[in-house]
Amino acid sequence: MSESIIELVDLTKKYGSFTAVDQLNLEIRKGEVFGLLGPNGAGKSTTILMMLGLTEPTSGSVHVCQTNSAENPIEVKRKVGYLPEDVGFYPDRSGWENLLFIAQLNGLSPKEATERAEVLLKRVGLLDQASKKTGTFSRGMRQRLGLAEVLIKNPEVIILDEPTSGIDPKGVQEFLELIVQLSKEEGITVLFSSHNLHQVQQVCDRVGIFVRGKLIAEGNIQSLSQQLFANEPFTIYAEVSAAQSAKSAGLSYQLQQLDGLISLQQNGQHFQLGCSANISDKIARTIVESGAGLQSLYKREHGLDDIYNRYFQGGDYA
Repeated sequence: MSESIIELVDLTKKYGSFTAVDQLNLEIRKGEVFGLLGPNGAGKSTTILMMLGLTEPTSGSVHVCQTNSAENPIEVKRKVGYLPEDVGFYPDRSGWENLLFIAQLNGLSPKEATERAEVLLKRVGLLDQASKKTGTFSRGMRQRLGLAEVLIKNPEVIILDEPTSGIDPKGVQEFLELIVQLSKEEGITVLFSSHNLHQVQQVCDRVGIFVRGKLIAEGNIQSLSQQLFANEPFTIYAEVSAAQSAKSAGLSYQLQQLDGLISLQQNGQHFQLGCSANISDKIARTIVESGAGLQSLYKREHGLDDIYNRYFQGGDYA
């Protein structure tokens, strides 16, 4: 089993009578990309602040890289890179100058800072524009420079708090690909905090659904789907020919006799079938043999949006 790099035990943060984080237990392993998913105000940023030692927990404990964040926050900051939603730079200095300044603050020698800055600026796609003042940078460029700043000290962990907010779709895609590359090639552990389901599903090995200060579910997409949709893990959609739709009533009865079929909904020539297994071949054969005329058939497994909505619809977040 992989080494635990972040460990939260009964972590709680209260502000007066308000509980921002409520007995959070979470373990994140070395080298994985973990998505902390939840709506704004769920307590994600408060949890991150406690991980970084920037605010003390009311109770419980938080260890990052085997270091207690509350007791030794400076040591944690040496090993962790943090990219907030809106990263700031000196606007009258170039990207190159900003990055060298951060390198010096982190104790790098001038030679090492220069060499590493050049490598990182190239990696994040900013080497050709590094001489421009950061006040002229787009939001996407600032986030890329922010990632280079995070990486300048060779961190073991990167914490990203809503890092793609306000970036155009192409920039988001490039940023996410870079995150995955860093994790896989350099073994960096990434905590990706976001309310964007699609982005979390795209890059994360595991996710935690965080609502009202509580972690209500945790695991990879497949395991969460199996837990929530145990009875209907597969949904299969089929469309028959409009010219043969008169035969669809008989077809509906035939489909209901198939082993593995749990539910069936029909809207004219369109069928939605909830199944306990992938029985696409049986469904296709039944439609063809009925003479109804198969126009299309595809299988859909439940994604993170289905999982997220199921928790909210079921009231499990209360």
